[in-house]
Amino acid sequence: MDYKIRELKQNEISILNTFLYEAIFIPDGADAPPYEIIKQPELQVYVTDFGRKKGDICYVAEYKEKIVGAVWVRIMDDYGHVDDETPSFAISLLKEYRNYGIGTELMKRMLLELKKQGYKKASLSVQKRNYAVRMYKKLGFEIIDENDEEYIMICRL
Repeated sequence: MDYKIRELKQNEISILNTFLYEAIFIPDGADAPPYEIIKQPELQVYVTDFGRKKGDICYVAEYKEKIVGAVWVRIMDDYGHVDDETPSFAISLLKEYRNYGIGTELMKRMLLELKKQGYKKASLSVQKRNYAVRMYKKLGFEIIDENDEEYIMICRL
């Protein structure tokens, strides 16, 4: 698949709502929640005023002039929060573009950028049943905490 990875443009920030929704893990056989779920404060922390805070970085995957995936980080008090110096990841792809390696390439690009900017580590939260756990481990993320449903993982840069 011939796609390109590039920085998100300021006038495209609203698309993060779409990818925030797509980032919600839905186990096989479960019904997807309504789109309005992204309006909850614990989810809006990922996108509200994105681009205005130090540490806000986003890359998108574009295929045939359509944004099909996004990875973004920000220092926020989210599910994957470890401290106030560590950016937390959010990543998702439109369903029909999953399992082509695009997510891995987005993650690699972001990890490289974070290292370049001097960050020492990055974190994320992932549902234990999410197949992406394997990808995160291959990229160097380690489980540092967990609860019944999810892992908190960090990657040392």
